[in-house]
Amino acid sequence: MRVRLVVTFVLVALLSAVTATALAYRDARTAVLQRTQNTAVDDLRERVAAVAAGFDLPPDQRSLSRFAAEVSEGLGARIVVARHQDLTAVSDAYADTEGRITAELRAAVRAGDGTRFQRVEWRGEPYLVVGTPVTYADGDRRTSGLEVFAITDLRAERDDTEALLDSVQEGIVPVVVAAALLALLAAGTVLRPVRKLGRATRELAAGDLGSRVAVRGHDELADLARTFNETAGALQSSDAELRAQEAKARRFVADVSHELRTPLAAMAMVATVLEEDADQLPPDAARAARTVGAETARLSRLVEDLMEISRFDAGAARLNASETDLADTVRASLALRGWTDRVTLDLPEGVRAVVDRRRVDVIVANLVGNALRHGAPPVTVTLAVVGGEAGAVGVPGGGDGGGGDRVVLEVADRGPGLPPEARERVFDRFYKADEARTRPTAAGSTAAAVPDGGQGSGLGMAIALENARLHGGTIEVEAERPGGGAVFTLVVPLRRTGGEGEE
Repeated sequence: MRVRLVVTFVLVALLSAVTATALAYRDARTAVLQRTQNTAVDDLRERVAAVAAGFDLPPDQRSLSRFAAEVSEGLGARIVVARHQDLTAVSDAYADTEGRITAELRAAVRAGDGTRFQRVEWRGEPYLVVGTPVTYADGDRRTSGLEVFAITDLRAERDDTEALLDSVQEGIVPVVVAAALLALLAAGTVLRPVRKLGRATRELAAGDLGSRVAVRGHDELADLARTFNETAGALQSSDAELRAQEAKARRFVADVSHELRTPLAAMAMVATVLEEDADQLPPDAARAARTVGAETARLSRLVEDLMEISRFDAGAARLNASETDLADTVRASLALRGWTDRVTLDLPEGVRAVVDRRRVDVIVANLVGNALRHGAPPVTVTLAVVGGEAGAVGVPGGGDGGGGDRVVLEVADRGPGLPPEARERVFDRFYKADEARTRPTAAGSTAAAVPDGGQGSGLGMAIALENARLHGGTIEVEAERPGGGAVFTLVVPLRRTGGEGEE
């Protein structure tokens, strides 16, 4: 912008200077030539009138030459040509007048319409030729046949106008330089506040809500800076208020969850006793006891999930990481929940990484539980290491990928899959894709999907993603495969103790 502003200033100044120079040259040249030709016309008239008073007609060659010489003397030794019928006399016998007095001028003078003049170029030099007929003094303006021409050299006038043009042209350079300096000064005055405002805007966009711009003056830029400060202040106030409300909400959820743990523990014990004696109760009472037990367990899981989410929101979640065999961790997670026989495993041995075993167990439980409840068999779990440089997938100890830098755990099923709108929101808290994934039941009906690993709290997938991010990784949802089904992929960096696994 600075360059454009300077170039614009210089172009405007240059155009103005050139225009002023052209106009000045034209007006000066016109004034000089006008003054010269007026003087030449007046002088010729007066001199011819004075000399012609004592001149006898018709003249001979001698008298005509004397007439031309007398007129020339009174005109400052200008070349004078006198013509009468076939006689011609020149004040300077060596002057070439044929190339300077044109036929058009001779015809105009011969017509007797008064004094005429013409500017001509002869041998590259400018001349002014003035011609006038001599009339009788009896008052009827009859021409006597005597014609007089005076040739005036215009080289001095030409040199004067060219000198004026040169001086004006020399003044263009200082004008352009001054314009450039003024443009730089104006650019600094205008662009400095703009740059400061841009820097403050970038800081504000980067999260520094305390960024402000100094307001100077009362012009439009000052109004803009003042408006920016007011906007930033309002945004900072709104952000502070939202942060305070968010902190209160997190504390409220954490406090409520904490307070619910004790009564829920008591309810769980009572529900366990009721479930143990359900076979001895009437059918309706037994069904009610089992329902109370299931809902109490579900409520307990919800409270635990709420407390876990609160820890993530507060930034209090920490990894208790150690080098772990990931294949053993996956198998143990499935065995703990009785899912080993329901899942097809592709777990190469020797894949070890520094992870939090408990959090990996939570991720596996949510992904596999989600596939078992809402997908269709076969449900497959695949573990692999992705190479960093060549992008190859390999298995440590298998001979083709021991130098990988990412661990990939893929959970796939052959169910109805997830539509695009569900894939975009599957990790949202409390999101229940009621129509996203359904599978036939034994009676041929459909069951609503809850993408949280079957826990029913609506927080399972959100917790799984937060645990993956805590490891520096993520969970990706693949678009529906040609064979159908949903695919969730856990990707975490491969870290080992002692720097192993690094390229």
